[in-house]
Amino acid sequence: FVFYGGGVHVHSNKLYSTSRYGPPSHPLIGCLIAFYENRYRLLDWYTDLLAQSPTQTIVVERLGAPRTIVTANPENVEYMLKTNFNNFPKGKPFTELLGDLLGSGIFNVDGKSWRTQRKLASHGFTTNSLREFVVTALEEEVETRLLPTLEKAMESNEVIDLQDLLRRFAFNIVCKFSLGIDPGSSNDTTSMQLIHPLAKAFDMAAMISARRGAEPVFLVWKIKRYLNISSERELKEEIDHIHEAIMEIIKNKKKAINEEKGENASDLLAQLILAGHDEDYIRDMVISFIMAGKDTTSAAMTWLFWLLSLHPHIENNLRKEVTRVSNGNERFLDYERLKEMEFSKACLCEAMRLYPPVAWDSKYAGVDDILPDGTLVRAGDRVTYFPYGMGRMESLWGKDRLEFKPDRWFIEPDKEENGELKNVCPYKFPVFQAGPRVCLGKDMAFLQMKYVVASVLNRFEIRPVGSDQPVFVPLLTAHMAGGLKVRVQPRSGT
Repeated sequence: FVFYGGGVHVHSNKLYSTSRYGPPSHPLIGCLIAFYENRYRLLDWYTDLLAQSPTQTIVVERLGAPRTIVTANPENVEYMLKTNFNNFPKGKPFTELLGDLLGSGIFNVDGKSWRTQRKLASHGFTTNSLREFVVTALEEEVETRLLPTLEKAMESNEVIDLQDLLRRFAFNIVCKFSLGIDPGSSNDTTSMQLIHPLAKAFDMAAMISARRGAEPVFLVWKIKRYLNISSERELKEEIDHIHEAIMEIIKNKKKAINEEKGENASDLLAQLILAGHDEDYIRDMVISFIMAGKDTTSAAMTWLFWLLSLHPHIENNLRKEVTRVSNGNERFLDYERLKEMEFSKACLCEAMRLYPPVAWDSKYAGVDDILPDGTLVRAGDRVTYFPYGMGRMESLWGKDRLEFKPDRWFIEPDKEENGELKNVCPYKFPVFQAGPRVCLGKDMAFLQMKYVVASVLNRFEIRPVGSDQPVFVPLLTAHMAGGLKVRVQPRSGT
């Protein structure tokens, strides 16, 4: 039956609402005009629309694109990512967007292929692997490259781009873990000036792939790909370069494994080879892991350093934690001590709440469905959960939602030192996804970020040049437009 006055229907014994909140829409073209007008501020536009919706959910329809439901409602997020997980896969439209770059890698597949890769990958993220990672690759990269580079910038009073430095750092780390190679190696081991060509190719390919989804008319990129023109031609060239480089690395790794008879095969690539997978499968899986780890942690740290520069008292509290945990030891950042750094974790979570490394993520409905807030979902609809907007919802975080306040993550906010962190619902804070697809590298990411932030703040003060508000750019992973230009100063009192 139907309650006509209230716009409430019954479908499959479930109530849903036909009320639609979203951008102004017109026959045939949908919201294309409003979408085009707001194309340079999509995140804040969607956030404003979601804040006006009673359910924090909107429906977006535009010419050439699937009907899209965007939600900042944690109940809907949990339903998508956990309760009815099987009805919300990545879906063909999403895999088409990233298929040329990611192929059949774990982040671009569903069903049996995803489960197989997930099980295989999970073996690489054990506690032992994390500890070994922290004390070897991470320590070496920080001590022999990152800190000396900052030291040199401090001595010369040079302005450097901290975001670029951290991105190169993260790329080196993920290559060590995934490929067992050091892309930043050179005769001068105390600098990070060598930018591996592979990193440039990844950056360009990721940017073009992300822009596919932002085209006002969804079919534009497909036409350009068919004609092999413009950005699509450039994308193909970059992907060809990535494939050639990865395949060469695979061949070299196979040769090394045969010569060493499987010894020292601790990296992900070696494990995949020893498991007997074919080269295309290995290539796609490795590409997915590089994409996942290349820019996410560097983005989070970049925004944190900027936020700390605006809040000296918070930076001071973080340094106090570093001093307390180190207890005067030179090698203080071992695995157990990193786990103790709860205020550092709160600062990182707060930075990612405001500036999530992945601003939004989409699934596609397999069959007709109804979200917990009553929104009707049709088979084939794109359903997007929106971490950027969720971090700005007053209903979730209160009136001070736009403020940088790490103490909101503690059970007792006035007891940050030795305080206990809240168990925040992952569907309220889905920056690492949640449910069956929750990020396998979550713990590793926190360890890496804690290590870097603590190491830098233990020696230096990072001070941005200029006072303009940075611009948040949401590609496959978000970044700060133009980078973060800073001067490096000695830590006060040292």
